[in-house]
Amino acid sequence: MKQAFTTPDGTPLSSFCFGTMQFGGKADEADARDMYEACRAAGINFFDTAYVYNEGRSERMLGALAAPERERLFIATKCASVGGAGRASILAQFDESRRRLGMEQVDLLYLHQWNDDPLEETFETLAELVQAGRTRFIGVSNFSAWQTMKAEAVAQGFGISIAMLQPMYNLVKRQAEVEILPMATSEGFAVCPYSPLGGGLLTGKYAAGKTGRLTTDKMYAARYGQEWMFAAAAELAGIAAELGVHPATLAVAWVARNPAVTAPIISARSAAQLVPSLEAMRFTMDDELHARLTRLTPAPPPANDRSEET
Repeated sequence: MKQAFTTPDGTPLSSFCFGTMQFGGKADEADARDMYEACRAAGINFFDTAYVYNEGRSERMLGALAAPERERLFIATKCASVGGAGRASILAQFDESRRRLGMEQVDLLYLHQWNDDPLEETFETLAELVQAGRTRFIGVSNFSAWQTMKAEAVAQGFGISIAMLQPMYNLVKRQAEVEILPMATSEGFAVCPYSPLGGGLLTGKYAAGKTGRLTTDKMYAARYGQEWMFAAAAELAGIAAELGVHPATLAVAWVARNPAVTAPIISARSAAQLVPSLEAMRFTMDDELHARLTRLTPAPPPANDRSEET
């Protein structure tokens, strides 16, 4: 059974999360404030950042914006993307994150990625942070299913449990459907997937001939560079035009509709760019439309690869 998450003042967690990866990068202080205020006006109280985002500027900007209403917000950050997941690294990074945020406590601390450091040292350290009141919950980002369950077994040995997962999940990246989402449903993990717009691919701009990260960033080009992905994005744009909505609204609503998903993480560079994702909060997607969009992309094979039996 999934845990009920609330802000420190007891307000239930919003159904969407806003990711501040662009704060201090492509979004300056004015853009960050505009997006933060747009999220709050839409009812979002869940904000995500990380130690490595834009050399700490993301955490500092979010901390300044959150300060006047800290108790009404659920704040997540991440550590151990660099420097390993040993005790010294976790403590140093998390202390710096809290300093930047201006917070004695954050609500959720993720391990940003799997590390080869001994899990016992990692989770003993995280348990100490929970017991000291420095973080209320712990989570893992970019972990596979087997890594999550191995980590959870170790965590329970120290009296804590993994509360939330942060996998990549969108209409053209559906690997999470194979094991991560079923595992989360079975074991009670909350799921906050990132990149519901596929690095911008599913916004419709590439179908319209525009450029963006997929044409300028090698990592995103490799991740989303396959022809069938662009074809699916073009079909999505066509369906969106038919329905009179933005493709991004459909893409985010499709992710949010999965019953295993707790809150998709939306993001943007400006308040104007954010609007279609926020509109997904109010968009009702029926079974027929969901199935239609799902058919745009191939379902990944089952974990045992016995697709002839499904």
